[in-house]
Amino acid sequence: MHTKVWKIHSKNRLDKEIQGAADMLKAGEVVAFPTETVYGLGADATNAAAVRKIFEAKGRPQDNPLIAHVASVEQLNTLVTFIPDYVYRLIDAFSPGPLTYILPASDFCADNVRAGLSTIGVRIPSHPIALALIQAAGRPVAAPSANVSGKPSPTAAAHVFEDLNGRISGLIDGGQTGVGLESTVIDCTGEIPIILRPGGITKEQLELEAGTVMMDPGLVTSSEDRPKAPGMKYKHYAPEVPLYLFAGTDRAFRDFVDKEKQAGNRIGVLVSDQTADIFAEDTNIHRLGETIEEIASSLYDGLRFFKQANVDKIMCETFSEQGIGQAVMNRLRKAADRVIEE
Repeated sequence: MHTKVWKIHSKNRLDKEIQGAADMLKAGEVVAFPTETVYGLGADATNAAAVRKIFEAKGRPQDNPLIAHVASVEQLNTLVTFIPDYVYRLIDAFSPGPLTYILPASDFCADNVRAGLSTIGVRIPSHPIALALIQAAGRPVAAPSANVSGKPSPTAAAHVFEDLNGRISGLIDGGQTGVGLESTVIDCTGEIPIILRPGGITKEQLELEAGTVMMDPGLVTSSEDRPKAPGMKYKHYAPEVPLYLFAGTDRAFRDFVDKEKQAGNRIGVLVSDQTADIFAEDTNIHRLGETIEEIASSLYDGLRFFKQANVDKIMCETFSEQGIGQAVMNRLRKAADRVIEE
């Protein structure tokens, strides 16, 4: 299969280039496109055969539900049967944006979007290319991250091309994404909203609009049941080589890396700008940034940075779970082979 690539780095070219990708979606093909979180792999959410191509291209388990992306609240209403009052407050505050609502599903979308569940995840992305594509296609677009299942999510078109070239029909290259982590997923089927996946909108932000917000126990322990939202059951975001998280002092971290190097292991280190300064000059370091927001934005690129040809292990520091740090640590735990505590 040939993967057609459209490069859109100017708003002046948006309408013309988007139409070709939208026509591909309407014809039942899959197209990767940028959102404000990560690149998504989109298909017509009303077409079960088209949605099946997403699972095939990614190698994604069939029981892992997809998120339906829509361009407006009106379009969202067609996909669900009931919306609690607090959801409207959340929509006013955060949509369009990186927040996905789990709600009782109508029969508008194909069953395989929901993976057989009675609920559906819906969000309104804020990225201009994503919105333009959905509007031009004239239908909701089912879209998980545009990567091989289990690998780090893509935050640049080059990541998508590396994973899916020849597996998908089209790719819109819209440059680097912004938030760098997937949307927050919140279960809105009960009186109290429950976070199923932390992301770009934090628990603290949600509580300002909706009052009490709970965390799903599945964020701590994986469930054997069908996952209600993406990222709840399976290992995700894993780099090519084993990833180890280090929870300890800076000095203990440095000493541990030095011992690994002395034992003949090739070590790649993922750290914040501040922590990078503790290591010897010959240490193979990839800096993630200074603030937790910068770290979130560059995390997946960092997980893709080290290759098997260059390192045997990746050592990554752990971060505070305040704010978006909760989402950063959620992704790192799902990607890691082991957490080392010293």
